[in-house]
Amino acid sequence: MNTKIVLDEKDMPKQYLNINYYLKRYLGKLPDPPLHPGTKKPITGKDLEALFPRELIRQEVSLEKRIEVPEEVYDLYRMYRPSPLIRAKRLEKFLGVRSHIYYKYEGVSMVGSHKINTAVPQAFYNKKEGVKNLVTETGAGQWGSALSLACRFFGLTCTVYMVRVSYDHKPYRRVVMELYGANVIASPSTTTVFGRKLLKENPNHTGSLGIAIGEALETVIRRGDAKYALGSVLNHVLLHQSIIGLETVKQMEKAGEDPDILIGCCGGGSNFGGFIAPFLADQLSGKRKKIRMIGVEPDACPSMTKGEYRYDHGDSAKLTPLLKMETMGHDFVPSPIHAGGLRYHGIAPILAFLHQEKLIEARSYKQDDVFDAGIIFARNEGIIPAPESSHAIKAAMDEAITAEKEGIKKTIVFNLSGHGLLDMAGYQEYI
Repeated sequence: MNTKIVLDEKDMPKQYLNINYYLKRYLGKLPDPPLHPGTKKPITGKDLEALFPRELIRQEVSLEKRIEVPEEVYDLYRMYRPSPLIRAKRLEKFLGVRSHIYYKYEGVSMVGSHKINTAVPQAFYNKKEGVKNLVTETGAGQWGSALSLACRFFGLTCTVYMVRVSYDHKPYRRVVMELYGANVIASPSTTTVFGRKLLKENPNHTGSLGIAIGEALETVIRRGDAKYALGSVLNHVLLHQSIIGLETVKQMEKAGEDPDILIGCCGGGSNFGGFIAPFLADQLSGKRKKIRMIGVEPDACPSMTKGEYRYDHGDSAKLTPLLKMETMGHDFVPSPIHAGGLRYHGIAPILAFLHQEKLIEARSYKQDDVFDAGIIFARNEGIIPAPESSHAIKAAMDEAITAEKEGIKKTIVFNLSGHGLLDMAGYQEYI
């Protein structure tokens, strides 16, 4: 069997898969809708038009089974997709397991992560509706890098509020964004009312994704000539990421194996949500056996494993709609771990709903254990993984070892959402 399972360009998905269609049809229910922060009533498309283009609002509430990938977006996807599925034979040998471990490698994109999968369509839809400026936030810098490049492709300006601890610890992520033409601001900042308030209370504030989102939203509302872009959590983001899972379905068929376990790291949840969506759709419709699907998060920000399932704001400034999600609380500030992309206080409403319905599992790990797994993977497979992605690696290793102790062979597939070549400070500190 080949170690690398590749698809021809003709096999690249031309439609996104909408998991909400399958939840409505086969489960008979959907996640609770977002609420207006003032009226506490379900939010309307009109309420969101100050933040998003109309097409993304439509996708956010759509119950269509599939949504077409625009030709302009498809052409850009062809620069790096389909991404490879690789069997980790050397890791299997190192662990001494009979289970097969595969990883879907999203680090082959121009920016080294899965984030570009949604950045490109988001920039495209904004451009199509006449928007010239986008504002966003970023944790470790993967999303900020992706949106910066996507804006460059479509001739938009890009402003990025970067969580201060990552801004300081990962300067080269900032350089990448600036190289693509973005204006990068450490958050909390002096450019917003909310940021100045926090810095007055604590001049050494390390920031959080919730705070950076609040600053980005305040900027959009104040300027009036910009829209907001989000790299995770919302339905349309997970929709765009379904191309990861759609490709993986075809690759596993080509490998002649059915997954027993699917694994992905979780901050807001976009890479995991997109990875599992097509498999879950088949499972709900009775076309596929039940698969264990495991979302992995850091102990420092355990929204799924320890959070409350309730309505909460998506940002610390309380400017977003109220989202029904598993949350640590919108004012929660996690410790400054190196897996900055997972430092979000909540999880995507779809994933929180799936977790509550017991269709997916969740677990968390300590940072040192995750770095240890990332180094083992690098020394055996040659790819240096992002600290975020190493959470999935740790879970895959644990599942393979557990299966071996039980005398069972499993087929384990995880999403390696990005490389860690710009995370050397974290690895250096750990080593």
